[in-house]
Parts: sequence; C-alpha cells; structure tokens
Amino acid sequence: MGRKSKTGVLKRLREVKKAEKAALKRDQREERRQADGVAVRVATKDDLEGYGLDDEAEDEEAETAPPSVAAPIRSGKPLAG
Repeated sequence: MGRKSKTGVLKRLREVKKAEKAALKRDQREERRQADGVAVRVATKDDLEGYGLDDEAEDEEAETAPPSVAAPIRSGKPLAG
C-alpha cells in the first residue's frame, strides 16, 4: 500500500463534511415539514413592517392622497381600441 497524500485526505474530509451537512439539512427540512403539518405560516405585523408592507400606513395614505390619474402615452401612434 502506498502512502496517501495529504491533499487527498483533506479532499475526502471536505467531501464527508459536505455530505453530512446536506444530510442534516434534509433531516431538518423533513422535521419542519412534519411539525408544521397543515399549519400555514403567516407573516406577523412586524414582518410586514420590515418589508415595507404596512397595511395601516397604506390605508392612511389612501384616505389622505387624491386619486391618481394615469397620464396618456404619447408615442405618436394612435391607441388601438
């Protein structure tokens, strides 16, 4: 038997570590899927505010802002209609 090179051993260790990590992620995903069952994930009010999707702020803006009017498109071509 020949002596194994250090790079080959390190490569094998990286491959094993990567495979173990992938297996762990698969297991965790499966556990989450089973734990959730039919439960639906719903964003909280804080989550919506974090994404800038606060319904109350939009409602207040809609009440105070005048209705917007779309400007006609001026491409030089008549509109089909």
